[in-house]
Amino acid sequence: MGALQNVFSPNLSWRTMISSFFSAFDQFRTMTPIDVVDILVVAYIIYRVMKLLKDTSAARLAKGILILVLIMLFASFLHLTMISWLLRNALSVGVFAVVVIFQPELRRLLEQIGKGNLSRMLIPDTDPDVVESMIVATVSACADMSRTKTGALIVFERKERLGEIIATGTRVDAAPSAELIKNIFFKNSPLHDGAMIVRAGRVCAAGCVLPLSGNQGLSRDLGTRHRAAVGMSETADSVLVVVSEETGAISVAIGGMLKRHLSPEILQKMLESELLGDELRSKNDKSRIAAIRDKWKGGAGK
Repeated sequence: MGALQNVFSPNLSWRTMISSFFSAFDQFRTMTPIDVVDILVVAYIIYRVMKLLKDTSAARLAKGILILVLIMLFASFLHLTMISWLLRNALSVGVFAVVVIFQPELRRLLEQIGKGNLSRMLIPDTDPDVVESMIVATVSACADMSRTKTGALIVFERKERLGEIIATGTRVDAAPSAELIKNIFFKNSPLHDGAMIVRAGRVCAAGCVLPLSGNQGLSRDLGTRHRAAVGMSETADSVLVVVSEETGAISVAIGGMLKRHLSPEILQKMLESELLGDELRSKNDKSRIAAIRDKWKGGAGK
């Protein structure tokens, strides 16, 4: 507790910080295997908490708390007594507020720790080849649904996790295929009215409810699916694909903007650009290098 008071003290100086750094460095030199295990356990708990918060809108709240802490440290360094006092007292009360606010997330964290597989949790689950397969399946399904005027709403999750949106629908967790996507949005399917969520190249959930856009500048001929797509793209960094039930037109919503009347070829290029990014550019560069190498070898052999 005394260490925390020293950190948040308005009399903090560079000399104290440097002294604390060298003191911590000396402690690292005398570490034992038990200390290493202790650090790894704490690091794993922090990792799980961060991953859990990443799946919900609580991540924004956590960022806000971190910003307040940084402001408090900066104010203490500049000897801004009033600001430091206000923030210190706000954060001391905020500890209890955090427990109340994050109660659902803390409960989920304990449940996941109780039933989780450590190796599976630590291995990344994003595979560019799987994402590319998902894009091909999506484009094929959208082309067919466009011809039959079957309404569809597909959400591709990116960095910002959509755990709260997924909770409103039905979990699927299936490998991608055009047949599966078309079955989900078939008119007699119980899940066809909601949105399908794609996470890490897999169909994660279907029948999900999305927030509608409050943008008054949207065209009046846009239906609920298109407004939900724009609304979701305004609140998250997701990429959304819409197939109109009235016209069969294919649209994509990104960052609050809606691009309409896309061909399957343009849709595929957009999805590859937005979802694969660096992997696609690296793959194209390798293909060009290979083509130049083959052409050079062919010319050298003549």
